[in-house]
Amino acid sequence: MQVKSLKDADVAGKRVLVRCDFDVPLKDGVVVDDTRLKAALPTLQFLREHGAKEIILIGHAGRPDGKVVEELRIAPIEKKLAKLVDMGGIIVKENLRFDPREEANDPTLAQELASLADVFVNESFATAHRAHASTVGVATLLPSYAGLHVAEEVEKLSAALTPPQGSLAIIGGAKFETKQPLIEKLLAIYSKVLIGGALGNDLIKARGFPFGSSLISNMPVPEAIAGNDRLLSPEDAAFMGGAMDGRSGPVTDTRTDEHVVDIGPATALAWAKEIQAAPFVLWNGPMGVYEEGYTHGTDTLAGALASSNAQAIIGGGDTTAAVSKFSFNPEKIFISSGGGAMLEFLANGTLPALEVLKA
Repeated sequence: MQVKSLKDADVAGKRVLVRCDFDVPLKDGVVVDDTRLKAALPTLQFLREHGAKEIILIGHAGRPDGKVVEELRIAPIEKKLAKLVDMGGIIVKENLRFDPREEANDPTLAQELASLADVFVNESFATAHRAHASTVGVATLLPSYAGLHVAEEVEKLSAALTPPQGSLAIIGGAKFETKQPLIEKLLAIYSKVLIGGALGNDLIKARGFPFGSSLISNMPVPEAIAGNDRLLSPEDAAFMGGAMDGRSGPVTDTRTDEHVVDIGPATALAWAKEIQAAPFVLWNGPMGVYEEGYTHGTDTLAGALASSNAQAIIGGGDTTAAVSKFSFNPEKIFISSGGGAMLEFLANGTLPALEVLKA
């Protein structure tokens, strides 16, 4: 896919509206992870260097559902941003999602946003799968371009759809019904696809193995997918529940009162070797219930990836957190800023907010 890049825009003397990714973790009114803010810095620097008259930043934080939520005001984010960049000539607007018209892609809000500027730049890949007023609506009203990071996301993820022979895809998380089209697509272009997390439970069930009380999707895995020998499911797992809470063992030995919380040590070791042998790795989603502390499987794969020679693209908060525990070469491992947006782009080859930026 080709999008119009900011590099091709004339911004000299113009007011530029930038849709940023302000949805960063906040704790006690303080930004605890500024990765998404830093991703916008090259675009802000470009606008300054090319003579933009005024830079207006818009974005959202959290899910206020169209109402003002004090804990989700943009002020702490603006304060953090001011430590990263000179704010001279930069205006930061309040949380877009305080206004119910944002998520409804209301044309009146799109017009109000467009009236602020002469040029629009989308620098929020993580929201590019949402057709909102600030991502799609305003882009139809102004000369519009992809920010430098968004353009890089499109370039990297497009390349992931034509991987070299022997490449490996790893997909974790839950809800097989939403990920089936992606898994089918990856099986057509990747040498092996490794499935963990709750998706792994779905595959274990579909292959006739016991799954105990593990989390299972509403939709069964079709036989054509379950029978594909290039789709790998865990051979062993870490379990919770039952008389031997916290044990590991073969998935063939899952007991009725147990549920899978992570891939097992044998699977983690085998999959780490797959990673180290692959020329390219695409990875989105943890291998276990990462947010509850079941991190061993995911961290084992992350360490293998960081120390390998593979080119890689990773996405999703837990996957990024795992890889970030290790020293890695950022020229080899690209971290996508989108979890859901990354998955939808890989499945569909485009996103609503990118369609309006097509070259």
